Parts: sequence; structure tokens; C-alpha cells
Amino acid sequence: MDERRYSLGQLVIYFLKLGTWGFGGPVALVGYMHRDLVDDRQWLTEEEYREGLALAQLAPGPLAAQLGIYIGFLHYGLLGAALAGLAFVLPSFIMVVLLGLLYRMYSGLSWMREVFYGVGAAVIGIISISAYKLTLKSVGKISLESIKTNWLLWVFYLIAVVSTVITQQEQIFLFIACGLLYMIIKAPPGWLKKPAALPVFLLAGIGFWTFSKDTLIRIGLFFLKAGTFVFGSGLAIVPFLHSGVVNDYHWLNESQFVDAVAVAMITPGPVVITVGFIGYLVAGFPGAAIAALATFLPCFLFTVILAPHFKKIAKNKSVKAFVDGITAAVIGALVGSVIIIATRSIVDVSTALIAIAAVLLLIYTKKIQEPYLILIAALLGIIIKTI
Repeated sequence: MDERRYSLGQLVIYFLKLGTWGFGGPVALVGYMHRDLVDDRQWLTEEEYREGLALAQLAPGPLAAQLGIYIGFLHYGLLGAALAGLAFVLPSFIMVVLLGLLYRMYSGLSWMREVFYGVGAAVIGIISISAYKLTLKSVGKISLESIKTNWLLWVFYLIAVVSTVITQQEQIFLFIACGLLYMIIKAPPGWLKKPAALPVFLLAGIGFWTFSKDTLIRIGLFFLKAGTFVFGSGLAIVPFLHSGVVNDYHWLNESQFVDAVAVAMITPGPVVITVGFIGYLVAGFPGAAIAALATFLPCFLFTVILAPHFKKIAKNKSVKAFVDGITAAVIGALVGSVIIIATRSIVDVSTALIAIAAVLLLIYTKKIQEPYLILIAALLGIIIKTI
């Protein structure tokens, strides 16, 4: 059923625009695609959209980017998937590289530190709310009935929270173990398959700024792993990045990491694009390009490989149970990561008040978007530090 209701050029232009103006995180971006492509333009049917959304939730990688890649693949194959994904990610990638350049040049100046004093606190509030919403969506409501029904998912979730806080790292094998255990208990398959081999990553030598080949290889392998093992919302990648970037490799310090998350909040497009900012700080433009490519490559490959066979895969209860188990543990790790970052970013009464205010605004003011909240926090940081 390859009825093309739009040209490839129209699709690319749409995703360039969405990548440039699409604020609000993965849930908002997925909603924009439904409104624009199903309701308004009728480029997709409701069934096509739902199949794409289900695939995006099932496979690892950033949700909105995967859905965009699937939509490109639907009528225009590999070329459509590649161009749609690139058009969606490119605008925000350019923005974070420019912000990384400015950050490197001016982070030593007092006004830059004042800006991120307020911004870092607001980010804690934003990701706390996101972690709460993800918990409700992926694990269950915080009620006695939900805990009784999904008790095993809650166990995985709490183990991941405690493990992340104590070790200050995410345990990838814990996630996989949770997925396998939940699959075996809830929907045991007839026979277990080994997961497909990880894709080979090719490094691109883009030669400006200071970098070392060894660092680029480490960046590529680390972000490839992050892109392969993260399911659902872009914010789910935060604990992976925190444990590797801050604790294991010491590429960034705690405040720089919080600033990197803040940059993702104030730019449009997928939240995961923060990897480009981190890569830039570590190894200039080549680091940014490698980090972004490595993070989105698994997402692209999973989508285009699974898309032709997805109707069969989606009905497999074992696969669904495996993803449910992993997701519960990953969301638990996100909550643990929020706790760790908060203990280091909430340094005084002012930062605590900014974080609480961000939480309350997001709960009670539905229309306020994260970029505006970040801007307000930046202004508050300047005001507080100059008084």
C-alpha cells in the first residue's frame, strides 16, 4: 500500500521546520506530527501513525526521532528515512554546536555563570516532573491497586533507583536482566534468541578544533551504547550520560553536565541532541558530530530494519514484556540520576526555590513551555547573583 500523498521534498521541508520550531520535548513533538500529518495534511492514516508510534516505543532510541524516521521510511524507503531523520535533527544540532562554541568562549565570564546558576536549578525541576510523568506512564500510577497489579515493574524501578544513587552509575546488565526476567515471567517465548550484533560505527574525520583520535573513538563507542540501550523519552538517556560523561570518563564536571541538559531544554527538536553539545565540549566539532551520529545510528537502524516486519513483531507478547521490564528499570535509573544531580546542583536556598517554582509552574500552568521556564530561570540567576 504505497500510496504517496506527499513528495519527498515536502516531507524533508516539514521535518526541517519541525526540527527548527518544535519545542516541548518528545511527547509534544509526537503530538505535532499527529496534528500536522494525520489531521491537517492527511499524509498519513491514523493506522499508519499508530504503527509508527508503536515501533518508536518498542525500539531503543529517542521517541520523536524514531517516529520521524519511520514516517520517512513508510513511502520513500531508506532514502526517505535518512533524509527525514537528518532534517529533523540537523537544526537543533547546529544550534547546540553554536551554543557549545559560545559556552567554551564565555563560560569563564561571571554573567555566564550567573545565567547557569538559575538555569541548573530549573533543569532539576523540569527533569523531576519528566521523571514523574514517565513513571506514571511506564510503570503505573502511584496507588495501591497499581502497585499490586504491576508489583514486579515497581520492584525493578526501585532497584534501579537505589542502584543508581548508591553506585552513581547505570547498570546496563541490570536493565537487560530486568527485561529478560519480566519477559520470562509474563510472556515466556518458545525459544530465546540472541540479540542482533551491534552495528559497526564508522568514524568521520572532520578536521577542525583540537581533538585526539582516541577520544573520538571513546566518544563514538560510549554514545553508540547510549543510543542502543535507551528506550522511550529523550530524558531517559540522562542517567546513561551522567554516569559515563561525569563519573567514568570525567569529560565534564557536574555543573557542566547540568548546563548540557539545560541546552537541550532551550533548543527545539529532540532532547537527545544534548549529546552534540557534550561532544563539542569534549572534542570540538568532530566530537559533536561523532556523538550525535553514534547516538542516532542505532535508532535509525532499528527503525528501518524492523519497519517492514513490524506488524508481526508488535503482536509478540514476549517482545512487549521484555521492553516493559527494561523501561521500568531505565525510568528508575532516571529518578536515581535526578536525585544525584539535585544534590549537587541545589546549593542554597535560592536554587532550591527556583527548582520548586519550576515544578509548581509545570504542574499548575499547562501552557508554559520549558524554553520560557529556562529563560526566566536565567534572568533570576543574573538578578540573584548581582544583588
